[in-house]
Amino acid sequence: MRWPDGFWWGTGASSAQTEGASPASDWWDWEQAGRVPISGAGNGFATRYAEDFALLADLGLTHHRLSIDWARIEPEEGHRDEAAVQHYRAVLSAAREAGIEPWVTLHHFVLPRWVAARGGFLHEPNRTEAWARHVDFMADTYGDLVYGWKPVNEFNIFPLLAYRLGSIPPGHQDADEWATATEAVHLATAEAGARLRQTGKPVCAIFNLAGIVVLDDDPESRRQADRMHTTGYDLGLELLREGRLSVPEREPIDRPDLAGWADLVGFSYYFTFAFGEGRLQTYPAGARTSPLGYGIHAEGVGLVLDDLHRLAPELPIVVAEYGIGTDDDEERAGYLRVGLATVHEAIERGVDVRGFFHWTAVDNYEWAHGYDVRFGIIDGDRNVRPSADVLRAEAAPPGA
Repeated sequence: MRWPDGFWWGTGASSAQTEGASPASDWWDWEQAGRVPISGAGNGFATRYAEDFALLADLGLTHHRLSIDWARIEPEEGHRDEAAVQHYRAVLSAAREAGIEPWVTLHHFVLPRWVAARGGFLHEPNRTEAWARHVDFMADTYGDLVYGWKPVNEFNIFPLLAYRLGSIPPGHQDADEWATATEAVHLATAEAGARLRQTGKPVCAIFNLAGIVVLDDDPESRRQADRMHTTGYDLGLELLREGRLSVPEREPIDRPDLAGWADLVGFSYYFTFAFGEGRLQTYPAGARTSPLGYGIHAEGVGLVLDDLHRLAPELPIVVAEYGIGTDDDEERAGYLRVGLATVHEAIERGVDVRGFFHWTAVDNYEWAHGYDVRFGIIDGDRNVRPSADVLRAEAAPPGA
């Protein structure tokens, strides 16, 4: 397949998953309370980062998204750990020396303990004061080394996991808290993006998006699909394009200063939601279920691309996460081939896709599943899996 000139070929990862939970974070406390497996030292990235970047460069991959854990940078309010600050400068410098362009995420599901103790994103000063100071510090400290920014990972889904489903800290299940946190996290993401754009580096939003399919004429099926679309796609896109945030059953918030806070729309894709007989269905029917509980549907990435292009045709798109957790590397290779072909077909239809980031580079800690679900094209011992050749072949320059 022939890809656009300058197409970004990359991988994605996060701090807690590759370096282990910071002892100053809410995820550390979540682990110690027995809610999830212990992450330990992650996959060793904290000491093996130069080796990892060399492996990625050898595959012809030129971009990598990592997160810098706020709890490692500022373990106590107002006290920054200078050793950690310098460590991440060394990490970013090593990436660039290896020919890997780094993208940095400021929040990937984990908060400093002191922020969590004050109510997380339910406590407005955490966003308007502490978070704002942190974003300024990150922009000033790392802006010279990053290629781009992806401010908050899956900002549309984090409030759902934390405050409605209770599957990550603080583990609440409260609809009103979800609505408050959804407003706060959307605003925090957009405010961060607007500030980070001042560094002169591109800012990419990261949504968690699924394909959405309605299987029948049942009004309840349509209602559920529409609500999923509203909370998944529409809230964030309206804030990005128009500076307006309209959480269901809340008064809209007008922030025209935040319109255009990101240069690109990125998304993670893992599954397709299908609604039929008034309820959620596995899609496609009879699909193998992944270890994380969803039906495997590689082609669904095309549904997301087409939906984003329809809703915001002026915005370039990045596939910010695409991968499959499996012990069957042939399955991973097949999933990659189908996904890449689907993305390429979308580009040929006129969808402006700028890059593809595989999740993940090296097998890592998969939250509640510990180390039992493997997403890497490289295993924990740094053996490159055959599935990596799928990416290597597509990333190679024409004629290489």
